[in-house]
Amino acid sequence: MNYIEYFLYCFAVVIMIATPGPVMLLVASAGLKGGYRRALQTIFGTNLASLVLIAASIAILKGFLTISEQWFNVVKVLGCLYIVYLGVQILREVWQGDVGTESASGNVANGGFKQGFLVAISNPKDIIFFASFFPQFIQITPNLNLSLGILTVSWIALDFATLSCVYLMFNRFSRSKMYQHLLACCGVILIVVALYGIYATLF
Repeated sequence: MNYIEYFLYCFAVVIMIATPGPVMLLVASAGLKGGYRRALQTIFGTNLASLVLIAASIAILKGFLTISEQWFNVVKVLGCLYIVYLGVQILREVWQGDVGTESASGNVANGGFKQGFLVAISNPKDIIFFASFFPQFIQITPNLNLSLGILTVSWIALDFATLSCVYLMFNRFSRSKMYQHLLACCGVILIVVALYGIYATLF
C-alpha cells in the first residue's frame, strides 16, 4: 500500500470537509438549533449522499456510466441554486427571530437526515471532488477494488469525525447571545459560496 498517497488523501479530505461550505455550515446551524442529535442526523444524511457520489464515481471509473460536461454543469448550477435557497431560509429565521423556537422546527434550514442528504448530493464541491480528485488515489494498492474500498471507508470515517468536531466547536457558542450572528454568517457564506459556484460554472 502506498501510505504517502493514502495520508495525502486523508489530509485533503479533512481540509475539504472542514473548509467552510454548504455541508459544514448546515451541520453547524443544525447543531446550534437542535443539538447533537439533530447534527448527527444531518451528518448521517451527508454520509449517505457521499456514498451515492462515490458509487457514481466508481461507475464512471469502470466505464458503467458516462456524463456529458453539459449535464454535469446543469447539476452543479441546480445544486448551487438549492444552496442559495437554504442560505436565504437561514437569514429569514434570524431576521424574524424564529431561531431556536418551536415555530422553526419544521423549517427546511434546520438540518436533519433528509436535508443533509439533499445538500451534500447537490453540493458542487463534493460533486467535483468525487468526479475528479477521488479517482487520482485509486492506485494506493495494486488492487482497484481494495483501493476503492479503503478510500470509501476512510472518507466516511473522516467525514463523520470532522463534522462532529465542527458541531462541537459551534456548540460552545450555542448558549451565548452570539449564536444568532453565527447562524446569519452561515446563511451569508452559503449564498456567497453558491453564487461563486454558479459564476465559475457558467463563466
